[in-house]
Amino acid sequence: MNKTPSLIEEALLALQAGYSQRDTALELYEKEGKFSLQLRKGLGELVQNLLPVDISGATLRTLATIALKKRILQSDLVELRGSGAYEHIKELVALNFVERKRQRDGRSFWLTLSEKFHQTFTVIPDIKSTDNKKVA
Repeated sequence: MNKTPSLIEEALLALQAGYSQRDTALELYEKEGKFSLQLRKGLGELVQNLLPVDISGATLRTLATIALKKRILQSDLVELRGSGAYEHIKELVALNFVERKRQRDGRSFWLTLSEKFHQTFTVIPDIKSTDNKKVA
């Protein structure tokens, strides 16, 4: 499925408009033709206050990348996040949020989420939203 850049940009702008109309903490942000999904302005401090540990924004983004991938090679993570990810990984391993195991056939390490991560960052479903759904 090969889409033209104009179709992709059109879809991203439609998604951005959809997020701006919803009552949500997320927004699709565009800068210099690059898009990212982020918290709306003013909510960053609130989320930082909710976190049970003191983690910098950059380290938290690295942790989020690992969480999205579920299992990722350290070399691939550094390629995605930049060389600062090495320090983030050290911090996340020290906090016991990430487990690091040497790759069998290679020089890199596999990074996975630890049990402590799952206990600390538990996602609880919104009961109200599931109770209010009507079955057709």
